[in-house]
Parts: sequence; structure tokens; C-alpha cells
Amino acid sequence: MEYLVSGILGLPLLAAAWVGIRQLFGQVQGDQSEVMTAWAVILATLVSTLLCVGLAIWPAAEYPIVTLGTWLNSELFVVPLSFYTGGLNMHIAAVFAVIMLSMMRFAVNYLHREAGFHRFFFILSLFAAAILMLLLSATMIGTFIGWELAGVCSYLLVAYAYNSAVPVFNATRIFITNRIGDVAFLLGIGLSFSYIGDVSWQALQQAAPELTVTDTTVLALCFAIAALVKSAQIPFTPWLARAMEGPTVSSAVFYGAVSVHAGVFLVIFLQALFTQSFLAMSVLLILGILTAGYSFWVGLTQTDVKSSYCFAISGQLGLMFAECGLGLWEVATWHMLLHALLRSYQMLHAPGFIQQVGELPQRSFLTTLGKVRWVYVVSLQRFWLDPIADWTIVHPALRLAKDLSYFDDHVIDSAMGIPAPAINALASLAQLEEQKIGANLDNELDNFARGSGLAGKLAELVALILHWVEDRLVLRGVTEDALSLGRQLGHIANRIEQLLLRPRYLSLFVFITLLAAF
Repeated sequence: MEYLVSGILGLPLLAAAWVGIRQLFGQVQGDQSEVMTAWAVILATLVSTLLCVGLAIWPAAEYPIVTLGTWLNSELFVVPLSFYTGGLNMHIAAVFAVIMLSMMRFAVNYLHREAGFHRFFFILSLFAAAILMLLLSATMIGTFIGWELAGVCSYLLVAYAYNSAVPVFNATRIFITNRIGDVAFLLGIGLSFSYIGDVSWQALQQAAPELTVTDTTVLALCFAIAALVKSAQIPFTPWLARAMEGPTVSSAVFYGAVSVHAGVFLVIFLQALFTQSFLAMSVLLILGILTAGYSFWVGLTQTDVKSSYCFAISGQLGLMFAECGLGLWEVATWHMLLHALLRSYQMLHAPGFIQQVGELPQRSFLTTLGKVRWVYVVSLQRFWLDPIADWTIVHPALRLAKDLSYFDDHVIDSAMGIPAPAINALASLAQLEEQKIGANLDNELDNFARGSGLAGKLAELVALILHWVEDRLVLRGVTEDALSLGRQLGHIANRIEQLLLRPRYLSLFVFITLLAAF
């Protein structure tokens, strides 16, 4: 059994490595090279798919978890390299593997003589290994690695035409948006280890009924956020439309059939956890319904095939989350599998859709809604979700980063003695005092005034500050310098107060307070 599981995951990785090495050494010229690349990847995926199908229909009633080794081992933390060999995970893996195999065969002719032919098959083979690891891993760490690797492959294929600015911008926007879900996923892993002392999915599902309501709710919400982002649910839906920049085949396999359903799979897989939290189930239900309504409304005004499919996909995904929120787990599972098969065919059929429909008239916008101008405008603008995200998250984050960068350059670097870029800039507070009072701290004979190590430098800094205070305020009395210093300190205090009252800092403090409370 260990060899079968190793083959399922290892063969696509070996094919990707072979294609990558050949491309690295320049052995990818001509049509014959394309044939070798394509069939090497297809053959590896075919064997992996047959192994998945074979294990999915294995007659045994009980499917064990196979351990191939140890990923990480410490005194208190052990992460085995273990995988499921049957059950729901293997059935979904078999369906997804068949879809990926079909996509690869279709791409052989579709991308013939494209400049990025070998790069495309390298990334697609790497994605096949990533999604199978995501589906079959029995530990949270393994699932997260597959989750991340699939996201990296998605980024590379959305930015397939990297010479153009728009695909690269959209790919970067998608990549950053999905990192929100990754943070929630990592937080869920950390809390799971904190609550149950283990990072295996089986241990979490067994311990879920014994955890407190607060613990199960926090855990469920962490994994729910990760799933909602991955499956493009409200308010993260706009990234799915940006993902259509990639080749049609990659759009079909990533955002029509496989990758976009990973969030739904995660929720279905963790039903034992979600059923313990009424709040988490309510979140799934509400956001699923909102996404379905949003996608239907916006989809009415789309004028190209891929955008229409995009919002149809997000709408169906919303219905799947709503089904999970209602506890209809089996319905959501069948819905996910059938939807993946349908959308993969439709996305591959998209390039020839316009030619086949001919002169048939398009469906017009609903008459009742079309008469209301603001309804039509809102649909065309897609509810302004991207500008709202920029205004509420992106721009405050950029301003906060700018403030932190300024603080780091002008306060931290000066205090730590890191040289500034300007030639005549002062490297530290000590040099500032040296210039003001005429001391020579760099004198080799004056060892008493020089500190070594962190403690010595801190003591030296404190001594210099105290000397300056003593010289200006004690020895010279209250002079014009003291009054000027007081005014400067007052202005600085007012400036700090104004900064702290800005919304981004208040939001940051509220978030830190809530994080500390939980």
C-alpha cells in the first residue's frame, strides 16, 4: 500500500522534475520535444490516476492511513508523513485526477507551438501532485503544503503571459488575496495543536465533540475563512474573475474543476468540527446565499463567455457552502463532484462557443431589473467590491507599512547604530551627542566610554542621554534650550496622538486586544 500511495504523489513530481531539468538545459526545441514533454506528463498522470481509481474502488470496508515516514520530529511535536488510502478523500482524488488527465490531453493540441508549452506542462504536473497531496494528506501540515503549492501554480499560470502587465498584476492580486486564507489556515493549525496537542485530521475530528463551544467555534471559523477565500466567496469573490487571464485550459482545471473546489472539500471533510459550532454553520449558510445572489446579479450583465462562466461557478460554489451550512453534507459532496465535471467541459468548450451558437440572440438583462438604472449600474460595477477592498484594507495597510518603514529608518536604525545611506548622516544617537558636546567616543584610549555587546551599547546610550540632560537642564539651568526642547516634545506628543487616533491604528489596537482576549 505504501508503494501505491508513493506512486500517486511521486509520479507527477518526477514528471515535473524531468520537464524542468530538460528546459533548464535547453533540450526543449522542436515539435519532437513537445511530444516528449506532453506524453511524459500524461503517462505519469495516467498511472497516478489509475492508482487513485483502483484504491477508490478497493473492496475493503475499512481504509487505513498509511505512514511513509516522519516529516518533523521533536520532543513534543511529531508530524508523520501519512496519507489516506480510501474513503471520501480517495474518491474525490480519483475524480479530480481523471479531470486533470483529460485537461492535459486537451492541452497538447491547444498549446501546440506556444512559447510557454513546456512551462505550462511543468506547472500543470506540479499542480497535479499538489492537489493530490492536499486531498490525501492525513495531517494538517501536509494539506497546507499542498494548499500552498497549488496556490503558487495558480499564480504562475494566471501570469502565463508575463510580458504583459495586466496578467501579472491580476496574478499578484490573486496571490495576495489568497494569503488571507492561508493565515487563517495556519492559525487553525496552531490552535489545533494548542487544544488537542496534535495536527492530524483524525485526532481533530475525534476530539471535536469534547472541545468547548468557544474552542470549536474559533477552530471552525479559522478553517471556514481559509475555505471561503479559496472558493471565492463574499467578500473575496472578485479574484475569480481576475484569474481568467490564464490560458483556457488552466482556467478549466484550476477555476472550473479542481482548485476552486478545494475550499468546499475542506468544509465537507471537517463536518465533524463544523457541526459542533452553530455560529460557523450560520456563517457558511449566510455567506453562501449572499455569494449565490451576488453572482447571479452580476452574471446578468457579463458580455463574454469566460466571465459568464466565472460568476456561474462562484454562484454554484455559494450554494454548496449554503448546503454545508444547512447540514446537507452528502448533497454538497455530489454537487461538488458533478459541478466540477460540468464546468471542466464548459470551460474547454468556451473558445468555440461563439462560433457554434452562430447568430442566436443573447439572453437580455431581466426587464424588471433593467428598468431600474442603479440596479443595472451596480451589476456592471460588480458591487464595487474591489474598490471597497482597496479603501478598507489595501490603502490602510500600505499607509501603515509606510509609517512603520519611516519609524524603522529614522528611529530603530539610528538607535541601533546602522549607517544611513547619506554620507554625512549620523549613524547613531551616540554620534549625535558626540557632535553636540564635542566628545570623542571613538578614541581608542577612552575605553570607559565605549560599550561592547548589546548590554554595553544600551548602557553607553543611556549614559550619553543622561549626560546631555545633566548638561542642558541641570548644569545650565532652565534656558532657552530647555524651553525649545519642551515645545518640541509637546509637538511630538500631539503628532503621536493624532496618529493613534487614525482608523487604521484604532483597528489595529482592537484586533490586538481581541487576539489577546482569545
